[in-house]
Amino acid sequence: MLDDCPIYDCHGHMGPFFGAHLPEADPDSAVRMMDRAGVRILVFCHHAALFAPDIGNRANIDAVRRHPDRFRAYCAINPNYPERIDADLASFELYPDVFVGLKLLASYHHVPITDDRYRPAWEFANERGLPVLSHTWGASPFDGPQHVRQCAERYPNAKIIMGHSCHDAWDKAISLVNSYPNVYYELCAVLDNRGMLEKFVEASGSERMLFGTDYPWFDFHYYIGAVFGADITDEDRRNIFYRNAEKLFGFRTEE
Repeated sequence: MLDDCPIYDCHGHMGPFFGAHLPEADPDSAVRMMDRAGVRILVFCHHAALFAPDIGNRANIDAVRRHPDRFRAYCAINPNYPERIDADLASFELYPDVFVGLKLLASYHHVPITDDRYRPAWEFANERGLPVLSHTWGASPFDGPQHVRQCAERYPNAKIIMGHSCHDAWDKAISLVNSYPNVYYELCAVLDNRGMLEKFVEASGSERMLFGTDYPWFDFHYYIGAVFGADITDEDRRNIFYRNAEKLFGFRTEE
């Protein structure tokens, strides 16, 4: 662990999830695990915000307020409850100390990210130049590379973070990052493929690449080790672990 090389995890979750045992998913346990791994800040979206509209983004607010120096949240947008989207976007404005971007989970909500039900959220992000973390998967009919391309063209000021980097459609992910300056790689589930990080860095550089683990689904230590074990430079590692997140989210660290 190095004080001048903090780690910002830009893709996490919080809270219980149906059918799964996640023993370290509460805020206090997450901070304990972050301390063990040297993770300074976790940017997350609570499972309840994504799947329980009666709770919604209140779960994100409560978790950040419990550890305001360690957490920031994505404001969840669920297109299946369009009547709530305006309220969710209003909460983003009301809690600038909590929210740093929007979160879309189209593959689970079964609504393509190009659907008009997402339009208010995309326009909101585009007007403000906000990060939007969207789950992306190579063969998905909801958030595949073709959907990312359409959104990148329609909303050039929104900063589109490809969660999982269009997993398995690696060359298409590279094409998207190289074609659109508002599209970013995110490394969760990428690092289970040996050599993929090196391929991304060689093709696009490391300046639009964010570290993410999907915590608590995956382990901080494994993902951090995979970045250290990759055949890339220390400057690339610094970009991935903290510099790119600082530029995108406004985090600050003294080197």
